[in-house]
Amino acid sequence: MAIAVISNLTVRYGTKTAVNDLSVEVPEGCTGLLGPNGAGKTTLLKTLLGFLVPTSGTGQVFGLNISHDGLLIRQKIGMMPEMDCHIPGMNAVSFVSYAGELAGMPTSDALRRAHEVLEYCGLGEARYRNVETYSTGMKQRIKLAQALVHGPKLIFLDEPTNGLDPAGRDEMLSLVRNISASKLVNVLVSSHLLPDIERTCDNVIVLRSGKVVRQGSIQSLRQTAGLQVEVEMYVETPPFVQELERRGVTLLHQTANHYRFAFPEGTQNAGRTLFEVAKQVGGQVRGFHPATRSLEDIFLEAIE
Repeated sequence: MAIAVISNLTVRYGTKTAVNDLSVEVPEGCTGLLGPNGAGKTTLLKTLLGFLVPTSGTGQVFGLNISHDGLLIRQKIGMMPEMDCHIPGMNAVSFVSYAGELAGMPTSDALRRAHEVLEYCGLGEARYRNVETYSTGMKQRIKLAQALVHGPKLIFLDEPTNGLDPAGRDEMLSLVRNISASKLVNVLVSSHLLPDIERTCDNVIVLRSGKVVRQGSIQSLRQTAGLQVEVEMYVETPPFVQELERRGVTLLHQTANHYRFAFPEGTQNAGRTLFEVAKQVGGQVRGFHPATRSLEDIFLEAIE
């Protein structure tokens, strides 16, 4: 089931087109939003939140119109922006409960919920400290806490691991995955870090120049056409490649002594062929396995 449906959406800043006739459905679960700088990712998020009025096209989030129902949409969505959004002079509890009140929660409910989400995000012991005294990692966590305080059905995360050290990044990604898998909150993650998307998301949407150029589940997009095999040779042996090509095998990629081959359709035993050729040319196969495309491969193919 789609949580957001966008049809022929165009958004312009003056004469500059940021989103260009874009049509896409955002599925339930955790979805990664990818694209190079200027691809339209942040503009799309702002439009879905009702902050920007489309030049043309339509969009719905949970059945609500993005052009007319912005306030109702924002009550159902949590937003973790890329830039810091804290208010100096407020401690964490006051700040997060205030965010809950802005979303329409009664004061007492917002305060109770603020304590809960701060504990969940690992800030329980620092809840009474002023937010401007927080470290970068703590500021990222409190942005996540204020996005969750009103119990949204969907959260937008814009570069959630920005500025984090390896340990903080690992903890943040675990939180994001837990929110989606255990708390059953839909998540849309916008990030430049492909390993983050690959670790947390089930689906991806790739934008380029304001258009969708690739979308689907990561699992299905990583599948290769036909039989492809990754091979590691003990030494680099050009005759090995030449003999395989003579048998109809295509070399797709080579890095040092690592090769990716595509075998002809109907090949029954790629392993036997590899070992026969290696023996024939005096090479040594150190390992081989079925090839899959990485998220980086998918991304580069899409934007190129």
